[in-house]
Amino acid sequence: MQVEKLSISLSAPLVRFVESYKLAKGCKSRSQVIEMALQLLREQELEQAYREASAEVDNDWDVTITDGLADEAW
Repeated sequence: MQVEKLSISLSAPLVRFVESYKLAKGCKSRSQVIEMALQLLREQELEQAYREASAEVDNDWDVTITDGLADEAW
């Protein structure tokens, strides 16, 4: 996997948290901690998108797609 180097600025408490998490969880670097956090954020956003998409399901569609089919067809 190709990586790009970024420069970010964090508050002192966040830097301490990243460093303590790195040590406690045996991460190789601060970058790995940040990467893990971003992956969790991406998953959270994806879950939200799926929730919103499932709320858009039209229940009448289920009736429409089976219109005219006998129960034996299923």
